[in-house]
Amino acid sequence: MEGIYRALLASVLLAAAVPAAADAQGGAVVLSECRLESAQAPGSVAARCGTLRVPENRAEPHGRQIALHVAVVPSLRLRARSDPLVLLAGGPGQAASDLYLTLHPAFARVRRDRDILLVDQRGTGRSMRLDCTYPQDLEIAAYDATALRRETRRCLETLPGDPRYYTTSVAVQDLDAVRAALGYERLNLYAVSYGTRVAQHYMRRYPQRVRTAILDGAVPPDLALGPDIPREAQRALDTLFERCAQSAECSARFPSLAQDFASLYARLQAAPAMVRLADPLTGAGTRVQFGVAHLAAAVRMLSYSDETAALLPLLIHEAQVGGRLEALAAQYLMIQRSMERQMAYGMHFAVVCSEDAPRWAEGQAPDFAGSTYLGAEFMDGLRAVCDEWPRGPVDEDFGTTLNSDIPTLLLSGGNDPVTPAAYAERVLQGLSNARHLVLEGQGHGQIAVGCVPRLAAQFIAAASPADLDTQCTTHVTPAPFMLSLTAPAP
Repeated sequence: MEGIYRALLASVLLAAAVPAAADAQGGAVVLSECRLESAQAPGSVAARCGTLRVPENRAEPHGRQIALHVAVVPSLRLRARSDPLVLLAGGPGQAASDLYLTLHPAFARVRRDRDILLVDQRGTGRSMRLDCTYPQDLEIAAYDATALRRETRRCLETLPGDPRYYTTSVAVQDLDAVRAALGYERLNLYAVSYGTRVAQHYMRRYPQRVRTAILDGAVPPDLALGPDIPREAQRALDTLFERCAQSAECSARFPSLAQDFASLYARLQAAPAMVRLADPLTGAGTRVQFGVAHLAAAVRMLSYSDETAALLPLLIHEAQVGGRLEALAAQYLMIQRSMERQMAYGMHFAVVCSEDAPRWAEGQAPDFAGSTYLGAEFMDGLRAVCDEWPRGPVDEDFGTTLNSDIPTLLLSGGNDPVTPAAYAERVLQGLSNARHLVLEGQGHGQIAVGCVPRLAAQFIAAASPADLDTQCTTHVTPAPFMLSLTAPAP
């Protein structure tokens, strides 16, 4: 999944009050006129925002309360359909209200008839965000487990909430409490990456409350996230190299791409470079230490989208053959800063260390990890953090395959570096009313790609995956490779 890395998110601004509804336990969501805004996306979106107070520890309903941030983007119809679309964000650690700002054009057709309901999952956004700010030079995939443990203990001391109670099993109860408070009988779910895990567990717990579900970059419940990530990241990069080799323009411009990457990796592993460059955001002169962990982080996250993946051959060539690391280092800087702003590390580890770590096999890393560019250090870093992290409640059936007849549409990118199409096929086995679409050459998250927004709206309207005409998806192709700093291939 997005894992410990980045996705495009934003902040939410609130304004003046309008009425709201009470939940089944007497709580209330008082909605206020607001505008959702994002530093990552232009413009703003009008909404109604509010909070619902829920127990932090649901086993103690009269104990400490936390406020869940809720936003409703109203339908364009005067009388909206009674079942809104709910966005479930990835990460874990992303906020749904922030995610919507970068994706809202993709949901324009859905919004013609339905409200969009955004609930920041506990621990993210404005719902008691659990932040851990690791030092800039301390990547999770770096090599010093002792330092990671020390920084994790420091983080735990500063969290505003008890990280044991921020797991998926608790979060689905929150979502249903918001549904009840707002008076919605049923929901349509759109979930991406880790959010597909939330969606599947909500479908398991509250099947009568789900009308349709779209699982974008699906994660099987029986899969423990972490160990497979280095392999899938390497597979996506190898596929990219093969596509370049099969392109006359790309192979002519970068004739030894895979070898160049291997040489660059070995060089930075032996001796990290100190890179001087203009700050990509401010233009001020800055210096960046750039080693193999920074290279791996940049390559992995650039692989998430076909558009940014199209930059990789040129960036690798410039760094190794041209001896110019500045462009690659600038990409890393932008990724690293986005991560700090947009990911709630504390919530991320509350999920991973409670839900995945107990299912990791003994040992430091899978046998294949050493042959990947993320290396065995990726899992070593995760284990070091989870050795210190307290574990929270996880439902007994949480890691079992979901069996459901809820109308479901699964979306996959043909070159997704973290949730490959094979994962969705595993999820599909338990779904009796579902369909799986794979978009050729695409990365992670398909909702804004090509004709998918139209297909998603049609699916939600009809609640029938079998009736979709998906011929348009066969025309989707990956972005052309950038052959220079000014232009892609013709």
